[in-house]
Amino acid sequence: MAKILAIDDEPAVLSLLVAILKKDGHEVVAVENAEKALALDFSRFDLILCDVMMPGIDGFEFVASARERIDCPIVFLTAKSEENDAVTGLSVGADDYMRKPFGAAELRAKVAAHLRREKRERHAALTFDGIRIDLAAKQLYVHDAPIKLTKWEYAICEHLAKHPGQVFSKAQILEAVAGWDAQSDVSTVAVHVGNARTKLKSAGVAPIETVWGIGYKWTA
Repeated sequence: MAKILAIDDEPAVLSLLVAILKKDGHEVVAVENAEKALALDFSRFDLILCDVMMPGIDGFEFVASARERIDCPIVFLTAKSEENDAVTGLSVGADDYMRKPFGAAELRAKVAAHLRREKRERHAALTFDGIRIDLAAKQLYVHDAPIKLTKWEYAICEHLAKHPGQVFSKAQILEAVAGWDAQSDVSTVAVHVGNARTKLKSAGVAPIETVWGIGYKWTA
């Protein structure tokens, strides 16, 4: 089915991940630290599961340093319960997070949801003033220059751009880009929107407008 990279310093957790995911036919490459993971060819993988608290290079540092080389969803596995920790993970480039301890059903549903969303559909590009969104390649361009967006940032831009002028709440955006099986909180939507806005503004465009008290809309 899919090739998944699992990174965790606890052998028991790695064994559990491998056992659960192999039942769904996935091939799992398990490594016990970020240093070993950094030596791998990330283009081989369809999904990465990464622990946060690891000796040496932790999960946040790993994703921050490797995100530009990774073109697949990244899900943090974290025992941390503070909202700021989740926000930090999303800010450095992760697509989602799952709190430990987790059950087999939750893990399988999370993985299946990300792999399902990753399947690329062939559609015409969306074009606006200075902005082009290639829906097949999942790439947004500003004045023909590619903008490096995370999976979440791109998904939010694509969803809003498909419905220009329509206002969406954070909950509606979360449902649209992640589905009902998503475990992320709606507050993470604002983080991704903020990051996308910063990148787009640096390129000279500002297509996402805040409608105070309601949500966001695409105005390009």
